[in-house]
Amino acid sequence: MAEMKREKPGVQCERALLMGVILPRSNVDPSDPLGELRSLTKTAGALVVDEMTAKRRAAHPGLYVGSGKARQIADRCDQNEIDTVIFDNDLSPAQIRDLEEIVGVKVLDRSELILDIFAAHARTSESRLQVELAQLEYTYPRLRHMWTHLERIAGGATTAAAAVGGIGTRGPGEKQIEIDRRIVNKRVSWLKRKIAEIDRRKVRQVRSRRNVFCVCLVGYTNAGKSTLMNLLTGSDVYVADELFATLATKTRRWNLCDGDDALLSDTVGFVRDLPHHLVASFRATLEEAIHADMLIHVADASHPMVEKQITAVDKVLAEINCHAERRLLVLNKIDRIVDPTVRTVLASKHPQAQFISATTAEGVESLTQVVAERAGGKAMNVTLRANCRNGRLMQYIAQHAEISRQTYSDATAQIEARMPAGKIEILRRFGSDVEVVTAVP
Repeated sequence: MAEMKREKPGVQCERALLMGVILPRSNVDPSDPLGELRSLTKTAGALVVDEMTAKRRAAHPGLYVGSGKARQIADRCDQNEIDTVIFDNDLSPAQIRDLEEIVGVKVLDRSELILDIFAAHARTSESRLQVELAQLEYTYPRLRHMWTHLERIAGGATTAAAAVGGIGTRGPGEKQIEIDRRIVNKRVSWLKRKIAEIDRRKVRQVRSRRNVFCVCLVGYTNAGKSTLMNLLTGSDVYVADELFATLATKTRRWNLCDGDDALLSDTVGFVRDLPHHLVASFRATLEEAIHADMLIHVADASHPMVEKQITAVDKVLAEINCHAERRLLVLNKIDRIVDPTVRTVLASKHPQAQFISATTAEGVESLTQVVAERAGGKAMNVTLRANCRNGRLMQYIAQHAEISRQTYSDATAQIEARMPAGKIEILRRFGSDVEVVTAVP
C-alpha cells in the first residue's frame, strides 16, 4: 500500500490527475469528457498534469472505479508526482477513503471541488455563510472517514478564501481536527438561522421594488452574464474568464427604451450536476431570480456543449420554481462562432432566442427592445380604484398611465386610463390598495 504523500516545500500549486468515470447516462461532452472538470480545476488553482477516463456500466460499489483502474491511477500518480486525484463524479466517503489508501494521495470528488471554488470566491459575508453551510453539510456524513475531529469553528466563520492546504481544504476543514459531530450540528443550526434571516431580508428587499420591472440574468457559469450586465447598465461588475467569477447577486438600474427603467440583477452561474445542498444554501442569492418579472437566460452560443448547458440551467431553474414563461433565451458570444451553420442550427432549435455578443454589442439593441416591450406590453384601457393615501401608488399611476377621467370618494380614487399591460401587472403588487376593475385592449 502506498504511503500518503506530503506536500513538497516550495510548490506553488497542486499537481492534479483528473479522472472521469463515464456511465451509460452520463451527460459529459463525448469529444472532451474532462473539459469542464479541467476548467474547474484550473479555477481552483491546481495544475492539471494527467487525465484518465473509464467507461463502466455501473459504478463500482467499493472504489467507484475497478481495483485494476485504481492501481493504474496509483502508478500514474507515482510517475507524475501527483498531489491530488480529482474525480468528475460524486463519491461516497468510504470510496474516497479506500481510493486514498490505494493511490496514496488526496482524492476529491466533483462536489468537493465546486464547494472549494465557492469558498475561494466568497467575498461577501452572505456568500461566506452560504458556502460554509454547504461545505459543512457535505462534510458532516464524511467525518467518520475523513477525520476524527474538526477544528473548533463554533465561534467564527471558516470559509477563508486563502488556505494553505490546497484545494479541497478551504472552508470548514482548512485548519482541521478537534471538533465533533455535536459542534458541527450546532454550527449548522446557527448558519441556517442566519441564512433564514438573510432570506427574509432578501424577500422584503425584492418585494420593495414593486413599482419597477425586475430582470434577472441567469445561465451557465462563464456564459458572459457579468460582461452583458456591464454593457447594459454601464456598471463595473467583476468579470473574469473563469468559472464562478460571480457569487453574490448584484443589482443595477438598466435604462430601457423611451425613458423606462428596469432593475437588472446578475446571479451565480450554474454547472451540470450542481450539488443540491449548494443550490439550497444559495437560495437567498437566487431570490432575485425567483421573484423577477423576467429571466434572461444567457448561454454561450460558441460552446460545443451549449445545448446541454441550456438543459442544465433549465433543470436548476425548475428546482427553484422559476417558470419557463418568464424566461428569454439569449445566445451570447456569437462573435466567436466560426462555422455559420452553428448559428443556423441554434436558430432553428430556439426560434425565440436573441443572438448577441456582449463583447462587440452586436444584437444588444434588439435585446433591449424585446425587454422594453415585455416590460411595457400592449396598451390597455383600465378602470382602477386606488387608495389615495398611498402616495407611491398614486405617483406610479400618474407616471405610467394616460389618465382620461378621475373622480374621488372619501379616500378612494376611481381612475379611467390607458396603461401598458406590463405596468398593470406591476400595479397589482400594491395589493389591496388598488383594484383593477376592468382591463381591455
